[in-house]
Amino acid sequence: MVRDVTAPSFPARRRFLRTAGAAAGLMLPARAWASLLAQADCVEPPGGELIRTLPLYGPGAQEAPLGTMVGGQGLDARLFTDLSALDAGRMVTPTHDVFVRTAAPPGLSTDAAGWRLSLGHSAAASAGPTAAGIAERASAMGAHLIECAGNSNPQNFGLMSAVDWHGLPLTAVLQSVRPPKDAWAVLVSGVDHPGQQSARSQPGASWIFPLDTLESLGPFLAVAMNGEPLTAHHGAPVRLVVPGWYGCSWIKWVNEIRWVPRDAPATSQMLEFAGRTHQDGRPALARDFLPPEIDTAAMPIRVEQRRVDGRLEYRIVGIVWGGHAPVDRLVIRFGPRDAGTPVRVCSTTARTWTLWTHRWRPSEPGYYDISLKVADPAVRTRRLDLSFYIRRVRIDAV
Repeated sequence: MVRDVTAPSFPARRRFLRTAGAAAGLMLPARAWASLLAQADCVEPPGGELIRTLPLYGPGAQEAPLGTMVGGQGLDARLFTDLSALDAGRMVTPTHDVFVRTAAPPGLSTDAAGWRLSLGHSAAASAGPTAAGIAERASAMGAHLIECAGNSNPQNFGLMSAVDWHGLPLTAVLQSVRPPKDAWAVLVSGVDHPGQQSARSQPGASWIFPLDTLESLGPFLAVAMNGEPLTAHHGAPVRLVVPGWYGCSWIKWVNEIRWVPRDAPATSQMLEFAGRTHQDGRPALARDFLPPEIDTAAMPIRVEQRRVDGRLEYRIVGIVWGGHAPVDRLVIRFGPRDAGTPVRVCSTTARTWTLWTHRWRPSEPGYYDISLKVADPAVRTRRLDLSFYIRRVRIDAV
């Protein structure tokens, strides 16, 4: 058993977070500290005596080890993030725990000085910047959440991470080349795995972005994560980051940027992920694709069994993420017949994720399926509406 000391006051916790962060070498930007401290003031501190943390899982899925590469090489490789470790002082995912959906191609050279992007259009492509040149111009871009569009394993939902990025806006790179008259969008491509046979994925990595969306969307070419150079499996030496969009559009190992006309066909990557990004069928043309935006969603990440004032109690810790704006209210349910209980959320950003907590005293032992919904019906929640992110817990004592 682990006994919690008396929960510190909010000012004391704020001082602790700053001191602990400095001791751990976490030189976060001021706005990152502001977000972290706001959550520290909102998330209810744990009380009583921690007895144990109960596992969360989902029915009918194969459990995969967390933080370990599985599935083979290239297109079939996967590494799942352990979301249960998130806490107010650990909201950015350590680099070694950031999920991997596709591993680096075998033999890939990630030498930044020798990695040069092709830039222009198909009729007159030219030599663009090197990855090293992009790194020289890069600056802090803040923390952004990346979620795989295929994040559907109820055992862990671990194809999701939050990373602090350094990079260069895509618009800054495009300024060096005059677009052709028929340019409607820009295609970003990356090295992939030509010829690899895979039962779950197909080679080809590129996405098309309409020019009139670039300023508001803010995509950038990342060269570093969490203060360190990108790793090979995370797209080194340069990858695309698209805030608020699913990871299928975050092209890794970027080697080509070119203009395309309004009648450009959808890429193989776009077609592969059409269903997972809520498209209406499989549009043949890129212009007919909806933005692959991450809707607002929420789920529990751990359940703590505690003894509070001589009684058993369960503290549920969860996250909310996605959407265009923070939300402040959720509804938690413990089964299909449960009418739901309100949960207060102090969301300060939609760029990453926000913690929430809920104190729960179940009426009897048994299995409970924990689900969330957003209290505001005006907020789009397509995956929650499809019963994504439900986690099961077994309660053996009340």
